[in-house]
Amino acid sequence: MDDKAQESHRSSRESAEAAREPNRFTHRELDIMSVLWREGSGTVAEVRDVLGEDVGYTTVLKMLQILEGKNAVRHEKEGRAHRYFPLVESAAAGGSALRRVMNKIFHGSAELLLATLVENRKLTEEDIARMRSILDRAQEKEEDR
Repeated sequence: MDDKAQESHRSSRESAEAAREPNRFTHRELDIMSVLWREGSGTVAEVRDVLGEDVGYTTVLKMLQILEGKNAVRHEKEGRAHRYFPLVESAAAGGSALRRVMNKIFHGSAELLLATLVENRKLTEEDIARMRSILDRAQEKEEDR
């Protein structure tokens, strides 16, 4: 299978999987959501400009319409354009994506995922203290169950 066919196959598979799970986005949808999360909102032209890639106006429009169908964004009329606003929090989408990565790549092991995230990175004492606090809270929740 050549590169173009592989990309098309991956994109089709991603789209089918994304349609089954709320807060699951294809690569392109995630690119667009990232712009909306960072900027707060955007018109099709603004999103396309921020993407800074060779992405067509109609492609961005169609992706925003798909995201609206998934209840991930909403729009308001602004003159002749529509301004799109994210309805899904980035943390919710990030949690869903991270769970997928943990399950598919790290075979469900949070420990392996965490090790990969922190190994070979320069962490400050504050970073480590915040991570310990998060782990302590997780342990307390587990003990309360």
